[in-house]
Amino acid sequence: MEQTGCAVVGGGPAGMMLGLLLARAGVEVTVLEKHGDFLRDFRGDTVHASTIRLIDELGLGDAFRRLPQSRLNSVAFPIPGAGMVTIGDFASLKPPYNYIAMMPQWDFLNFLATEAAREPSFTLLMEHEATSLMFDGGRVAGARYRTRAGTEGELHADLVVATDGRHSVLRRAAGLQPKEYPVPFDTWWFKLPRHASEKGAVAGIVPAFRDREAMIALFRDDYYQMGYLAPKEDSARIRSEGVDRFRERVAALRPDLADRVDAIRSLDDLHWLDVRLDRLRRWYVDGLLCIGDAAHAMSPVGGVGINLAIQDAVAAADRLAPALLGGRVTAEDLAAVQWRRRMPTVIVQTVQRIMHRVVFVPLFAGRTPGPPPALLFVLRHVPRMRGLLPRLIAFGPRPEHAPGFARRHQPRGTHGNH
Repeated sequence: MEQTGCAVVGGGPAGMMLGLLLARAGVEVTVLEKHGDFLRDFRGDTVHASTIRLIDELGLGDAFRRLPQSRLNSVAFPIPGAGMVTIGDFASLKPPYNYIAMMPQWDFLNFLATEAAREPSFTLLMEHEATSLMFDGGRVAGARYRTRAGTEGELHADLVVATDGRHSVLRRAAGLQPKEYPVPFDTWWFKLPRHASEKGAVAGIVPAFRDREAMIALFRDDYYQMGYLAPKEDSARIRSEGVDRFRERVAALRPDLADRVDAIRSLDDLHWLDVRLDRLRRWYVDGLLCIGDAAHAMSPVGGVGINLAIQDAVAAADRLAPALLGGRVTAEDLAAVQWRRRMPTVIVQTVQRIMHRVVFVPLFAGRTPGPPPALLFVLRHVPRMRGLLPRLIAFGPRPEHAPGFARRHQPRGTHGNH
């Protein structure tokens, strides 16, 4: 019989960070990841200052900064008639946490997996897809899985943590139903080549707007990761219009990239994301805890989903490691994790819902988008708010610190010299 202390289902940022932290506490932890590697496009790439600080506290700052990355030093928004309005200038924050790192998520996940593998109590099982839960007297007692080869198995655990994303199999198996909030758009992700003359140490998320559509561009080493945003009800029409019409839309939004839209060979080159914004009323049942997107699916607005999920993992590890080492995790322990992380989740989702109403609903209705004039005035003329917003973006509400059991020594001050 396969047995572990904590079965973590899903090898995304929350799952890998939780696995690393619990293993450093000495908990036997097994992460089940359904894919064979982390090399999947069109995932979030922002590593916020709160996460960078956490990595430093874990003694991994130097290794993290050696990974290929670029720095996002500010967040600006194009407002018709007002130009680019900066809503977050991270230079006002105290170094070395005065930027957001931009790196491919697969590099970040490989980094976490490598560090976790150094811990003797950590196991990562790739190509193991969780299919259902096991119960013992009403309590979750483990997870069933299927390998890519078709072999089925059971992993018994003192606790199962679902980090398997917005379409979580485990939360559905536990009967946990999220409350959903309306989202006015979906995102179509695709790649465009980035010429050698355009390369350099540039980080950013470049938005463009037209009538009833928008697009963002994220920089990669040799390509742009593009996200085309359109009203949810337009998905069928976009498919029916075909690839030539889609190329025209891209060229109209970004004329500077019109010379390479033929790289979109067919609609098969597009990755459609059904954008959701939801939150479980209850994140747990006895023996099972949901965190990250499994507990609260986030809108891509602000790019905060990864970091909110990682903060969930830190809070969960801090509370649950002693209970797991003691041999019994109670429902009260799981409720305590939800209590600590619910408020930050509500705040971030509320801000995202406001951004949906203020920017995207008017845009997709054919009206000029943009924040209210009073907000523009505050952003430009109220120094306290100009200092508060960058910190909220970079750290979020209630950022977590590494538990004492997970910290490792790093030469003092080295991480500030990068």
